[in-house]
Amino acid sequence: MADAETVTAALKAVAESTGRLLRTVTELDPGSLGEPSALPGWSRGHVLAHLSRNADSLVNLLDGARTGRDIPQYASETEREDGIRSGAVRPLTEQLVDLKASDARFTEAAAKLSDAAWSASVRHRSGAVFPASHLLAKRRQELEYHHVDLAAGYAPEHWTEGFAAAELVRLAGQFAVASVPAVLLVAEDTGTRAQLGPVGAEPELTAEGPLRALTAWVSGRSAGAGLRVRRGGERLPDAVCALPELPPLG
Repeated sequence: MADAETVTAALKAVAESTGRLLRTVTELDPGSLGEPSALPGWSRGHVLAHLSRNADSLVNLLDGARTGRDIPQYASETEREDGIRSGAVRPLTEQLVDLKASDARFTEAAAKLSDAAWSASVRHRSGAVFPASHLLAKRRQELEYHHVDLAAGYAPEHWTEGFAAAELVRLAGQFAVASVPAVLLVAEDTGTRAQLGPVGAEPELTAEGPLRALTAWVSGRSAGAGLRVRRGGERLPDAVCALPELPPLG
């Protein structure tokens, strides 16, 4: 059964991430939503529409966990894409209303879950199956990464230490596969360590730097700015060129 204190802390973290996002969006120039985001092919409007529809999609999974019904996250990939595309062109006032309303629906759906329901299995659109309590971390990841993707002043250095550390470890686990080169990650400011690539493999490279800079690179939000890279005992002159290309988060 999911620990009630852990769920409460995760809900608080989601609320704080949402608050930071809303402050950024409130200060946007209304005419800037059509400008490119940091995501190829997406404007800022696409990012905001996606965040609203993602909240509603997670409501579906929360409701499924509460009722025991198999409710898909999205009715279809076509519906998901259409919702983002059609929502992207709305004015800032409508985007803000939608962000706040979808967040309220997410918060309300989460409040309805019993302690036992948080342990119920849900199926993510990726096919992954996990306890409903993990949806809170999923939502926070969406908020924090896409807040950066807005390219509106919020950057990886604004992430909390807890978020950056947890994500570095999580993503290292996700990339613990043979297709990813073995890279040892060392956060010089916090002591956090993680490794990419096959479990037990000798690191080909060591990347060192601030925790948030490491997480930014592993999550695809940076090309490696602020990092130093060594091969064996030799420091390589250009970290950005030396670091391997990682798979997208998916």
